[in-house]
Amino acid sequence: MRVTAVIPARYASTRFPGKPLADLNGKPMIQWVCEGTARCALVDKVLVATDDARIAEAVAAFGGTAVMTRADHPTGTDRLAEVAAGLDSELIVNVQGDEPLIDPKMIEAAVKPLLTDPSIPMGTLKTPLTSLEEFRNPNVVKVVTDRRGFALYFSRAPIPYPRDFSDRLESRWRELATAKHVGLYVYRRDFLLGFPGLAPTPLEEQEKLEQLRALEHGHRIFVAETAMGVQGVDTPEDLDRVRALLPASR
Repeated sequence: MRVTAVIPARYASTRFPGKPLADLNGKPMIQWVCEGTARCALVDKVLVATDDARIAEAVAAFGGTAVMTRADHPTGTDRLAEVAAGLDSELIVNVQGDEPLIDPKMIEAAVKPLLTDPSIPMGTLKTPLTSLEEFRNPNVVKVVTDRRGFALYFSRAPIPYPRDFSDRLESRWRELATAKHVGLYVYRRDFLLGFPGLAPTPLEEQEKLEQLRALEHGHRIFVAETAMGVQGVDTPEDLDRVRALLPASR
């Protein structure tokens, strides 16, 4: 079964224009993401999906492959689906373009369930919460799953509500039946191609979480576990923190 990883990369960004080309220890950020993704043994091909010629040129300069897409896509999944329409791979992995520290083992953990169970249309990852502050932070998406590992719900809210110890969270937050969502996705190609045609849903629009559209339309999402967290770059201030964690070259 062929697996292609697609990295959506936009130049325009409200908080950080040109983010994929930001220099990190002598390489543009998008190069670190591509190289980390390519080290996953389960990935056959790595593509960068972009609507900006500057990003495409930078990818070509380090020997990568960029695919030009339309500029009017409302979401990264729509951009991913446009690229997937021209591929023959059975599985498509969506790797965020602002994750220069992506570990190939995380990709492997997300892909394996779809390789072994053909009934799973979509997969993603979760990792343990590291603090009570993360549980309360609306920018940290939480996920709760059923006993087989399929998502019940994703939320920015602190879920679930611990009725029996809500007043003792400082000492008992580690008992919460929740985890932090990691925004890495794996799709069966046919499912991905149909996803943009699904009507946006109320919960998706209220939480601003696109994966809720799949759940609200009755599709299952398998959530694999990883012990590794993410070190994404959201703002220019994040660059120094990530630079300190990267080698001079790799």
